[in-house]
Formats: sequence, C-alpha cells, structure tokens
Amino acid sequence: MSEPGFWDDPEGAQEVIRELKTAKRVVDGLGSLDNEVEDLFELAEMVDGDAEQEAQILGEIATLESRYEEFELEALFFGDHDARPAILTIQAGNGGTDANDFADMLFRMYKRWADAEGMKCEVIDVTVNDEAGIKMGQLKITGEYAYGRLRAEMGVHRLIRISPFNSAGKRQTSFVGIDVIPELDNVAGIEILDKDLRIDTYRAGGKGGQHVNTSDSAVRITHLPTGVVVQCQNQRSQHKNRAAAMTVLKGRLARPQEMEREKEVASAYDATGEIAFGSQIRTYTLQPYTLVKDHRTNTEVGNVAAVLDGRLNDFIEAWLRRQASKREQK
Repeated sequence: MSEPGFWDDPEGAQEVIRELKTAKRVVDGLGSLDNEVEDLFELAEMVDGDAEQEAQILGEIATLESRYEEFELEALFFGDHDARPAILTIQAGNGGTDANDFADMLFRMYKRWADAEGMKCEVIDVTVNDEAGIKMGQLKITGEYAYGRLRAEMGVHRLIRISPFNSAGKRQTSFVGIDVIPELDNVAGIEILDKDLRIDTYRAGGKGGQHVNTSDSAVRITHLPTGVVVQCQNQRSQHKNRAAAMTVLKGRLARPQEMEREKEVASAYDATGEIAFGSQIRTYTLQPYTLVKDHRTNTEVGNVAAVLDGRLNDFIEAWLRRQASKREQK
C-alpha cells in the first residue's frame, strides 16, 4: 500500500485493502489469543488449591477453546475467492409444483442464514411460478467468507414430504439445484468484449412495484462465444439490472477456472445437467420421519424446521473440514 501509484487502480487498491483486513483480523486475533494463553498459564501456576480460582481458570479455558475453534475454522478457507461475496442461484428441478415450492423454501432459508450470520443479502432476480413457489431465485450475499462458506451448498437438494399439492395426499420427492459463484470485479485471463454480448431488455414479470412491472427494466445478457445467459429484473433501474447481470456473467465465465481447482464440486452439480434423483448432496425428509442428511459428510440434523429456518453451519463446517482433510491427503 505504500508503493507509489497504489491508488492509480482504485478497484485493485480496494481488493488489496480487503485482503489486508482479512489477514490482520486473523493475525491480530491469533496474537491476542496467544497472549491470553500465556497469561492463563502464569495465573494457573499461582493457584494453589483455591477452588474458586480454579473454577475461574476452567471457565476461561473453555472460552479460549471456543475462540481457537473459530480461528481453526477460518483456516479452512484456502480458495482464491473464498473471502468474496457470493452469488447464489436457486433453480427448481424435477417435481413439478412441489419443486417450485421447495425452491421458495430454500430461497427463504438462505436469506435467514445470511441474516443470522450478520451478512447482507440482496435479491438479484426472482422468477415466480404461477401456481406456487418460484422457478428461479438469485441472491447476492456479502459477509465474512460468504463464498467460501456457501460453496458447501452447491449441488442438488432433495425434499421428501406429503405433497400439499397432491389431492391424494401422496408422498412426493422434489429437487432443487443450488449454484454458487463468487462476485468478481476483475477475472485474470477473462476479457469480456462488447461485441461478444447480446443484451435484451424486457418487462419484468411476477411480483414487484408499479415501475418494475410497467417498464422494460429487466435485462438479459447472452455471452455469444460461450452461450452463457444471465438475467436480472429485480432492480427498478435498467442500468442497475445490467450491472448486476454483468457481475453474474463474470462469475460464470470464471467458473471453469474455479472448477478446475475443485473438481469434486464440479461433479457434484453440473449446471447443464438434470436436477434430479441420483445427484443430490442433501436430503430434507419431512415424512415418514424428520431428518436432514448431507450425503457427502453424513452430517444429520433431526430438526428440519430449524434447518429450513437457516441453521446451516453444521453442514457447512463439516464440508469445510472434509475439504481440508482431502487437501492434506493430497
């Protein structure tokens, strides 16, 4: 940062500052923890059979262990873009209206998770289904290691329940695909040329204010060389929708690079593949019993309602530790 011309590239400078803040938080935090451990050792040497002081020390040890576990978890974020904001796409798959309803449930779940973690959550795009639920929803989630944590959610999610849309009351299985990409300002090796883009504007559909539904503010961008299509219709301004769509496009074009580093994630969910049985990473069972099971880590939570209300950290942390373990084995 002390180099001459550091601010000549404002976007690059902001990226460096963001990396610095993350590094300082870890280094300063560990330094503070180390000092407190040394102080605790000194205090323990002074205690001689004092039950009250011993109890106090045991309480402080438990506090320090908890803080250490937080740092240990943070050390699991080794991806190039883990500290970046995440763009999360929820796409209904097989299962008809139940899949649309399940997509809406997951849309709400991730918003609740972001709120509980103190993260900022913005709706980029939503396509509402006529009967119930949504066909597709897209969120931008900004916070500490948003992308690094939400990478654990990428894949096919399965719901098993008695369908509220089935008059015979039969059990229904439905599927939703979750796709997660980092929000990137500049992507090394990727250049997006204006001549390679086809930009269409149209009137937004579904729920929205008067301006959203009465003007051609929605934007769809097609990257002609790759065929990648992104869209955004949730903002009032066409300019803002275009900017949001371009952000998503950059992330999607960067995906092959990311997937090369994370081949297991690539095999877990192919964005062009079918969102159906056989490829699920997690199952949410409401009948005949209640259980959420992650098939990659075998993590299980019996309180399905709590999970759908945003309790995802058990699954995320188990996946991160598994990824770190596989990395160490290599």
